[in-house]
Amino acid sequence: MAEAAIFWEWLGFAVRWLHVITAIAWIGSSFYFIALDLGLRKAPDLPKGAHGEEWQVHGGGFYHIRKFLVAPENMPEHLTWFKWESYSTWLSGAALMMIVYWVGGELYLIDAAKADLTLWQGILISAVSLTVGWLVYDTLCKSGLAERPTALMVLLFVLLVVMGWGYNQIFTGRAMMLHLGAFTATIMTANVFLIIMPNQRIVVKDLQEGRTPDAKYGKIAKLRSTHNNYLTLPVVFLMLSNHYPLAFASQYNWVIAALVFLMGVTIRHYFNSMHARIGKPTWTWAVTVILFILIMWLSTAPLEQSDWDEEEARELTPTEQVFASADGFEDVTDIVLGRCSMCHAREPGYDGIHRAPKSVLLETAPEVAKWAKAIYLHSGRTTAMPPANVSFMEPEERQIIVAWYQAATQ
Repeated sequence: MAEAAIFWEWLGFAVRWLHVITAIAWIGSSFYFIALDLGLRKAPDLPKGAHGEEWQVHGGGFYHIRKFLVAPENMPEHLTWFKWESYSTWLSGAALMMIVYWVGGELYLIDAAKADLTLWQGILISAVSLTVGWLVYDTLCKSGLAERPTALMVLLFVLLVVMGWGYNQIFTGRAMMLHLGAFTATIMTANVFLIIMPNQRIVVKDLQEGRTPDAKYGKIAKLRSTHNNYLTLPVVFLMLSNHYPLAFASQYNWVIAALVFLMGVTIRHYFNSMHARIGKPTWTWAVTVILFILIMWLSTAPLEQSDWDEEEARELTPTEQVFASADGFEDVTDIVLGRCSMCHAREPGYDGIHRAPKSVLLETAPEVAKWAKAIYLHSGRTTAMPPANVSFMEPEERQIIVAWYQAATQ
C-alpha cells in the first residue's frame, strides 16, 4: 500500500503531463485560427464565396490560405477537423481532477470549516456543477442575447463570478480555483463538441447533397469560438493557481479569479485588434497592469487557514486516525515540528518565508496526520523537503518517516 502512493503520484504526474501537452495543442490552434481569421485580406481574384485570404511563411515554405464564409462550391476530398485537441484536453483535465480532488478529496476538496459535507457529497457537487454551468450558458447563448454579443459576454462574466463565489462557500480555496477553471473549460469544450462541430457537419452534409448551406450555422459557431478565445487565458491562470497560495488561499480568492477574467479580456482585445490590423490599443496594457496590481493587493489579505487551538483539538478523520495510531507517529511528529514547522506555520519563522508554502501547515499532530502522504513522498521517499535540506534532516529521520507510513498502510 505504501508503494501505491508512489504509483498514484506518478499517475497524477503522467496525466498532468498529458493535460499540458493537449492544452498546448488546443490553445495553439485556437490562437492561430483567431489570428488568421482576423488577419484575412480581400483580393480581386478571390473565388466565389471566399471572405478573404492570407499569405504566410513558416519553416521555409509559403502557405496560401483562403476562408469561405459558408463553404466552397466544390468540397475537397479531404478536410482537416480541429477537434481532438479540445476533447483530449478536457478528458485529461477531468481525469486529473478526479485523481487530485476526488480521490484526494479529504485534503484538497472539502473545507469542513465552510460546509459540513461528506466526501461523496462534495464530489457530487463537483460533477453536477460542471453540467449545470453548461446548461445555463447554452440557454443564454440560444436566447435573443445572441444578437447582443456584448451583453451576452457581460452575463457570462457574471455567471463565472457567481460560480467562483459559490464554490468558495463549499470547497477549499485551491479547489475553488480549479473548479472554476474546469467549469470554464467545460463550457469551452462543450462549445466545440455540441455546437461548433455539429454545425460544421450540417454544412458539409448540405454541400455533399447539393443543398445551399444556411449561413446561420457559421455565425453561431463563430460566436462560441469568440467566447472560447476570451476565456482561454483565465483558464490557464486558474489551472496554475494551485501552486500559488497567494492566489487561492486569500479570503478574496473568488474576487481575484473575477479580475483574472477581466485581464483575459484586455489582453485578448489587444492581440485581436492587432491581428485584425485595426490598431494596437495600448490602453489595454495599462488596464491589465492595474488589474494585476489590484490582485496582488487583494492577496495580502489574511489567508484562509485554521486556528492553531481549533486544529489541535479537532477530531481526526478516519484516515488521519490510521496514521496517528501507527507506530512511530510521535517520532515523526517531533521530526516534522523540528524540521518543517519553521516554514509550514501560520507565522513562519524562517527568514524570507512569509506564507506557508502551498498553504500547508505542519504545526500540530493532527496536521502531521493530515499531510501524511505528502510528508512520506517529499521527506521520506525523496529529499524534496526541506528544500536544499536547510533544516538538516538526517537520513535516519527520513527512514523513520518511511517506516511510519509503511506501518500505517500495511
